[in-house]
Amino acid sequence: MGVLAWLKSQFILQLLIGFVFVVSGLILNFIQLCSCVIWPFNKQLYRKINTRLGYSLWSQLVMLLEWWSGTECMLYTDQATVDQFGKEHVIIILNHNYEIDFLCGWTMCERYGVLGSSKVLAKRELLKVPLIGWTWYFLEIVFCKRKWEEDRDTVFKGLHQLKDYPEYMWFLLYCEGTRFTEKKHQISMQVAESKGLPKLKYHLLPRTKGFTTTMQCLKGTVKAVYDVTLNFKDKENPTLLGIINGKKYKADMSVRRFPVEEIPDDEKECADWLHNLYREKDALQEFYEKEGKFPGPTIKPKRRLWTLLNFLFWATLLLSPLISFAWDVFVSGSPLLIIGFMLFLIIASVAVRRLIGVTEVKKTGSSYGNAEAKKEN
Repeated sequence: MGVLAWLKSQFILQLLIGFVFVVSGLILNFIQLCSCVIWPFNKQLYRKINTRLGYSLWSQLVMLLEWWSGTECMLYTDQATVDQFGKEHVIIILNHNYEIDFLCGWTMCERYGVLGSSKVLAKRELLKVPLIGWTWYFLEIVFCKRKWEEDRDTVFKGLHQLKDYPEYMWFLLYCEGTRFTEKKHQISMQVAESKGLPKLKYHLLPRTKGFTTTMQCLKGTVKAVYDVTLNFKDKENPTLLGIINGKKYKADMSVRRFPVEEIPDDEKECADWLHNLYREKDALQEFYEKEGKFPGPTIKPKRRLWTLLNFLFWATLLLSPLISFAWDVFVSGSPLLIIGFMLFLIIASVAVRRLIGVTEVKKTGSSYGNAEAKKEN
């Protein structure tokens, strides 16, 4: 293990990175709260401000992927598709197999200038997660309970509100509804069999309601659907803890662009189109399993300095007073101050660990397979 790799694995450095993320996030959330007074007078200005505030927080996570761990992302697509990146409103359909799939999506958003304006149809439980849920709330993220009877009005209202969004946005949909596990896959294929649908090997049966509703509500705004299929070299199963420990992964992403004109308007036909898309995604994963790569030409977009510079700004701003305070505490020799500071470090480490836990597959709860969940398909 080299010196740099050893340093990256040290808990104290990881804790300092977590401190910068949490404290800068709270500061950014406060600024977002203050910016709400702008909304009644100039909605578009409010959105542009919050897009940049959101970027300042999310780009710190992208920095961990790109600069701290050095993870590489390779695109399997053609140049004509890449030329459209960041120049149109689109819906992204991404397979939900890995703890860091969202980070790989965000790094592509960052490299093509749409990280701050990226959107997602998120489960409502995330609204309660500090920093993540709060930031998303101010960014007009659409939250749902995954119970259509309760979500209908909220989802329609939230999506219609985005039709005049001033920045190009990539709207991410995890059509499978939850992260892939073997247990969920078994339940999902039982549902597929009962409905006479072809079985999938590498994906769960897609929940079509979210996709058809998003297509309907954003019609005239969204210009294309990007189908993104993600996998990793050497059959790696990456984790956020691995990224924080500085482990390097090699991500491969197959990207296919479908103009909205090619997707049926009729709800049933649109749902059938999505089911067919997932059969094609399954075939892509089968190809990757055998060949170790996706078919087609490759493009490796360059990482940008902005994520690193943004993190260095916050680190300089926040760590200088923290280190100075810590030094004063230990120099004072006061047992009470030292114990208090140690308790602060313990609480901070627990808070950071809880945030990481949100991404872990084994801790992501789901009602997948329940009667209500099955109705949504």
